[in-house]
Amino acid sequence: MSSTSYVIIDWQGRPCRIEYQWCNANLSDAPLMVFLHEGLGSVAMWRDYPQQLCDALGVRGLVYSRPGYGQSTPRAADEHWAPDFMHRQAHQVLPALLHILGETEAPWLFGHSDGGSIALLYAARHATAGVMVLAPHILVEDVSIQSIALAKEAYEAKDLRQRLARFHADVDSAFWGWNKIWLSPEFRSWSIVRELSTIGCPLLAIQGVEDAYGTLAQIRDIQHHVAQTQLLVLDSCGHSPHRDQPQALTQACKRFFQAQLSPNP
Repeated sequence: MSSTSYVIIDWQGRPCRIEYQWCNANLSDAPLMVFLHEGLGSVAMWRDYPQQLCDALGVRGLVYSRPGYGQSTPRAADEHWAPDFMHRQAHQVLPALLHILGETEAPWLFGHSDGGSIALLYAARHATAGVMVLAPHILVEDVSIQSIALAKEAYEAKDLRQRLARFHADVDSAFWGWNKIWLSPEFRSWSIVRELSTIGCPLLAIQGVEDAYGTLAQIRDIQHHVAQTQLLVLDSCGHSPHRDQPQALTQACKRFFQAQLSPNP
C-alpha cells in the first residue's frame, strides 16, 4: 500500500482527520475497492490483505480508518455513540470521503464485521458496483453480546489493550466507542434488515463456521432479503476470514468479481 495520507472532513459539526492509504493508485482506470474495517480495526490492522486482494483482482484500493480509529481523529472522551452509529458512517462519512477524494464512479465495497454492516447500509442508499462482506451484522445476536462482553474483560484485565494499542493512536477511543454501544441496552434491538431490500448490486456474503461474534443466520438472512446474494461458508475459520483463510477468501472473491465483469449471456 502507499504511504499514509490524511484529509479533513466535516463530521458532527467539527473538522475530522481521516487516515487513508491507496493500493495500486497507478491503475487510474481500474475499478475502485473500498475497504471498511471491523469494530476494532484500522488501516494498520488490515495488514497487507487489501494489497493482496487488489493485486488478485486488478483493482485500485482505498483503505481508511473511520473517525475514532487508527490515526484518524479520536473520539472525544465524553462522546457516546448512538445506536445509529453505523448508519452515520455509511450515509455521511464514506460519501464525504469519496467526494473529497474526487471518486465519482460507483465503488466496490469490501467490509468486515461492523464494516460489513456499513457496506450494506451504503449499498442500500448509494450506487455501488458490488459488495463483499465478511462476518457482517444485520441484527444483534446473543453470541455477539457474549463475545463483546468477554472482550471488555480482556481489555480491562488482560493484554488486549496492549495488543490493540499498536493499531490506534488513541486505543481507548477505539475500544470504548465500539464496546459501550454494543453492550448498551438500547442497542439490543438494532437491526438493518429493513434496509437490505433496496440493495440492487451483486453481493457476496462470507462467514466462518467458528465465528464467535455471529452465526450463519446473519448471511443466510441477507440472502433471504437480497436475492442476488451469493454465500461463502468457510470451515476452520473464525471472525476474520482474511486472516484465518486468506487464500480461500481471495479465490472466492476473484471468482465473484470476475463473474460480474463478464456475466453469462
